[in-house]
Amino acid sequence: MHIAATAIILSVRAHGEHGAVVRALTPEDGVQPGYVRGGRSRALRPVLQPGNLVRGDWRARSESQLAALTVELVESRAPLFAEALPAAAIEWLTALTVATLPEGQGYPRLHAALDAVIAAVEAAPAARGWAGLVARYELLLLAELGFGLALDQCVSTGMRDDLAFVSPKSGGAVSAGAAHGYEARLFPLPRFLVEGGEAHDWPAIFDALAITGHFLERDLLTGRAAETLAARARLIDRLQRASG
Repeated sequence: MHIAATAIILSVRAHGEHGAVVRALTPEDGVQPGYVRGGRSRALRPVLQPGNLVRGDWRARSESQLAALTVELVESRAPLFAEALPAAAIEWLTALTVATLPEGQGYPRLHAALDAVIAAVEAAPAARGWAGLVARYELLLLAELGFGLALDQCVSTGMRDDLAFVSPKSGGAVSAGAAHGYEARLFPLPRFLVEGGEAHDWPAIFDALAITGHFLERDLLTGRAAETLAARARLIDRLQRASG
């Protein structure tokens, strides 16, 4: 088995005295694990940073064997870890991805989206410029894994107009008329999740994150994967502080 690809580092785990087992997201071959000899060395620690973009070369004698991985840094996101909020965002995005995606299955849209969100975190001076993209990434991940939300028409009437809420049970949009009297049981639906474009205010961002968080916790982050929700809680807490 041989894979050579540009990849996003997702997780790094110490292995043995000097090595590390690294999982990285490639465009066509999905999450790929590999053993990096000397991965805990002073030279490689800055390279093997979650969020970093690397050129990886995986080699193994068989598909069942853990591949030997060599990496070359393409783009470092390490400076982002000097600030608490960007660090929390990258910690959550990479932890979510590695906890939910099966290894060896390609998700090119997720690879492109994850790289774009991290680039936005790097470029935007304020969290409001990228926090909505975190919700969009979570929404895309749900869809790619078979738990997509139906936000383009009312789950009750089939109409595409006046969509204002999301059902926490079905994951479908609900129009304002169909929701009358039941609003408190539904999630408000931010317009940017339906119409595209940027999220222009914090209430819309937190409404979007409430929707995606509910379905991630219900449908994907169960069992041991639920441990990653602590990283999401830290990110939400820091976003709430930034919004104040």
